[in-house]
Amino acid sequence: MRIQQNLKRIQEALPEGITLVAVSKYHPSAAIREAYATGQRVFGESRVQELMQKREELADLTDIEWHFIGHLQRNKVKYIAPFVSLIHSVDSIELLREIDRQGARCGRVIPCLLELHVAAETTKAGLTPEECLSLLEAGEWRNLTHVQLCGMMTMATFTNDSEQIRREFHTAYTCFQTARHRYFADDPQFAIRSWGMSDDHLLAIQEGSTHVRIGTDIFGEREY
Repeated sequence: MRIQQNLKRIQEALPEGITLVAVSKYHPSAAIREAYATGQRVFGESRVQELMQKREELADLTDIEWHFIGHLQRNKVKYIAPFVSLIHSVDSIELLREIDRQGARCGRVIPCLLELHVAAETTKAGLTPEECLSLLEAGEWRNLTHVQLCGMMTMATFTNDSEQIRREFHTAYTCFQTARHRYFADDPQFAIRSWGMSDDHLLAIQEGSTHVRIGTDIFGEREY
């Protein structure tokens, strides 16, 4: 019941049109079932092996949307390519090529987000805004027929400084808008802005987020 209560509280607080990605990584399938019973359908996982196991355990829940939100190694793309609904964390043209290759093998177009690095921590992954725009300017992505670029994802610095967080989300939004204007003006599918987690999602929404990734506030502290 705790998960259901948490979910309802969060869902009621979210503005209309915001997609809630319930970050279920490190939580058991039983927790996902409880969230599912409350109407949640979009779940985020960050480890391929864990995602594969949960998908098998929850195979009866056929309308779940699995989002991959963690660092994705190229040699593991093949495992999630047949079913993943959205990959949030594309950080190189090499990874994009592999996703395209595996999408062709599966006969499907795989939706992806470009991951931006706007945080102060050097440990966070992603492309700088300059690198992201350079990748798009180079144009190779236009020839990848089994990948659909749908927007961008980022994580802010882990800090209590709300103004710093706001600036970083604003930097991501500016990069997104620049990319949309230059490269996706005729593509309505390039519309997703995935930023904001449990501690900063309301601030993220103010700075243009369309998808918020919330785990702890729904499921509690990680269980394994």
